[in-house]
Amino acid sequence: MIKLTMQHFKLIFKQLSILCWLLISFSCQQDRSKDRDHLVFRYNEHANITSLDPAFAKDQRNIWAVHQLFNGLVEMDADLNVIPAIATSWKVSDDAQTYTFTLRDDVPFHKHKLFGKDSTRTVTAYDFEYSFERILDDKLASSGRWIFKSVDRFKAIDDSTFEITLKQPFPAFLSLLTMKYCSVVPKEIVEYYGNSFRANPIGTGPFQFKIWEENTKLVLRRNPNYFEKDATGTQLPYLEAVAITFLPDKQSEFLQFAQGNIDFLNSLDPSYQDEILNASGQLRETYTSTVNMITGPYLNTEYLGIYIGDSTNVSSHHLLRKAMNYSFDRKKMITYLRSGIGTPAIHGFIPKGLPGFNNIKGFEYEPERAKSLVKQYISETGNASPEVAITTNGQYLNFCEYIQRELEKTGIKASVNVIPASTIREKRSKGELPIFRASWIADYPDAENYLSLFYSKNFTPNGPNYTRFKNIQFDEWYETALRETDPTIRAKIYTKMDSLLISEAPLIPLYYDQVVRFTQKNVQGLGINPQNLLELKRVQKVK
Repeated sequence: MIKLTMQHFKLIFKQLSILCWLLISFSCQQDRSKDRDHLVFRYNEHANITSLDPAFAKDQRNIWAVHQLFNGLVEMDADLNVIPAIATSWKVSDDAQTYTFTLRDDVPFHKHKLFGKDSTRTVTAYDFEYSFERILDDKLASSGRWIFKSVDRFKAIDDSTFEITLKQPFPAFLSLLTMKYCSVVPKEIVEYYGNSFRANPIGTGPFQFKIWEENTKLVLRRNPNYFEKDATGTQLPYLEAVAITFLPDKQSEFLQFAQGNIDFLNSLDPSYQDEILNASGQLRETYTSTVNMITGPYLNTEYLGIYIGDSTNVSSHHLLRKAMNYSFDRKKMITYLRSGIGTPAIHGFIPKGLPGFNNIKGFEYEPERAKSLVKQYISETGNASPEVAITTNGQYLNFCEYIQRELEKTGIKASVNVIPASTIREKRSKGELPIFRASWIADYPDAENYLSLFYSKNFTPNGPNYTRFKNIQFDEWYETALRETDPTIRAKIYTKMDSLLISEAPLIPLYYDQVVRFTQKNVQGLGINPQNLLELKRVQKVK
């Protein structure tokens, strides 16, 4: 039998007191955390962000994060209009070659001890001069240097005036400047960190960098000195923080969303498509009380590219290219494989919403015509059993398998190879894939961006012409459009180029995409835009 003394009772009482304090403290922390939950916006990226340096804002995952941290001279609104950002206004010379920007004088960089006494300083035109020169530096090897291929020179006239002169008029130039590559960065911070600036970003954006554990989490905090305000004079952003996780599995991401642990899902994935949407593409009743669905046009054309740079590639024959385009029902494909999300690509390559799109007659479902073209091919070549190989990643396997079945009905034997997206990009650039699934999301809202994929001087690896398509008339029209400043005339040229692409068929258009976003009911102000840019400075979460 253990005899307890008064000293034992005092010790037990003390330990119980500590335990009770810890429990109460933990409970209060949970309550405070829950109380502040409406100030944190949470989303997931399937692949790790590779850099927070705007010089490498090439992929959507990087662009979204960089957009929260940095600003440029101008930006794009939800209707694809170029509007002021750090520049308050600009003038264009009569010859349409010189752009003169007037800058705000109240835009501070995020705080950092390297700035000295005030831990910050105001952005000037000289910062833009440095930032643009940096993008062009061969040692940096930025993926965005192509933006300045039409630029003759740029310079800071004084602290608040920045001038850019082009080699020749380029109507889409202002749109190019909205890209994140053109963000302003501070020279002293960049030079201090060197290559490590990718993980120590200092910009001017609505959020500032807090912590990044690669492949695990990224946290951005509200910038208390952000220069923009809403219509009522309230300083932006409304949120306190942005928290990004990196779950690679889309089904796991959906479960986290369904449980309320993340606030937003971008796009529609086959792994959860039937769970959240019914056959008509509407939210299932299970989710209507907790989830908002937002859809809108997306400047993205999904397609199969055909490598025609090798005449021994069976699929590059012009008769088979057309036969494949006529062999499957795009409307049926969208209805059953995308729950009606998207528009069948029965026109050209240019998506709806851009000047140049003109409802031209493209490829519709004509199986008998497809069979006739295959027979003509066999007659002309003597190849009685044409075979083609389609390469895709796992996300689009169902589309390619559907097309495979339809091709075989017309007399074309098809195989589908599934490899990682990174491998597709590498092999596509080397011309090693006879037919490859691809998409083209607009870098800037001008049809030239789409048509550049078929300009012969853009052959990979020097440009995005992965099909190796070459046509003298197409090239002449492309160069004429670059010089044309009248938007009406330029749009007509774009339409002619798009029609020529359909007649030559170096690709198989699949569908024009839609932006599809799912949010928790308490998320307000997220909105949507045709470039699918994640804009968070006006987002709020209600309690």
